[in-house]
Amino acid sequence: MRERGRKDKEVPLCPFCRTPEPSIRSKNFGPYEEENKRLEKLMELGYAEAFFNYGCYYKTGEYGKPQDYEKANELWLKAGELGSANSYTNLGYSYENGLDVEIDKKKAKHYFELAAMSGDLMARYNLGVKEWTALDTHGRGLKHFMISASGGYKLALDAIKIKVGFMKGGVAKEEYASALRAYQKATDGMKSDARDKDKGRDI
Repeated sequence: MRERGRKDKEVPLCPFCRTPEPSIRSKNFGPYEEENKRLEKLMELGYAEAFFNYGCYYKTGEYGKPQDYEKANELWLKAGELGSANSYTNLGYSYENGLDVEIDKKKAKHYFELAAMSGDLMARYNLGVKEWTALDTHGRGLKHFMISASGGYKLALDAIKIKVGFMKGGVAKEEYASALRAYQKATDGMKSDARDKDKGRDI
């Protein structure tokens, strides 16, 4: 869906909230400072996603912010405490990869767990990978993959399929079939033309 802008220019709308995307608003309707001021006001009100987005700007060095992982991690921690599962996932990656923090696999797992408990499918998948690579003998990795795939996360579905192929008798083909059915149900419920066009693009 598109909205007519000035001089009949088409402005792409977010496929989820149907408003002009932040980057488009900033480029066409004012400088980055306006977008930053909006976010800062929302942060004052305690909106988790405002802290999350501001952290992303520092991570990538966008919207007039310098690239600063330390600041990004600080903002994501605050956002996570306010309820942003995505922020905890990003913190997990920071500790996993040493992005302006010392590499700490335990802390990475801790933040992935917090994100997964809040419903983040990518974090749930990451926990599955951690369990699997740690010679998962109790099937915890598979359980994480199943939950993530049931929510519509494609990499988790692929991981279950690989695990079915690698383990002899450890994972039944029925489990993969069950995960596939749950994945289809989840993704069918999320389909829309706008989302299909938006697929694979960073928001």
